[in-house]
Amino acid sequence: MIIRVLNEGQFRMTDDHLSELNACDDQVEAAVEADDQEQLTAALTTLIGTIRSLGQELPDDLLEDSDLIVPDAEATLADVRSWLSDSGSDEGLIPGRSGS
Repeated sequence: MIIRVLNEGQFRMTDDHLSELNACDDQVEAAVEADDQEQLTAALTTLIGTIRSLGQELPDDLLEDSDLIVPDAEATLADVRSWLSDSGSDEGLIPGRSGS
C-alpha cells in the first residue's frame, strides 16, 4: 500500500506493518478524544516516524495513487477531527484493524 504523509511524501508499506501503524493510530484517536493538542502532535509524530522507518520512501518524481493519506505532525485537533469525520470510517486514519 502507498501512504502519503501530507507535506512530506509517499511511502510504500506492506500489510505486515498494519499492527504497528494501528497502535500509533490508536494514540492519535485517544488524543482527539481527550481534546489534547500536545498529545495529538506527539501521536502524529510517532505515526509519521513509524511510517518513515518501516516504509520505503518513493522518489518525488514518482507519483503513485495513495491508498491512505495521513496529516502532517502540525495538524490541529480540528483538522484531525474533520479528517476522521470525512473518512466515514470508525477505524481511525489507518484502516484494517485486526481484533480491535
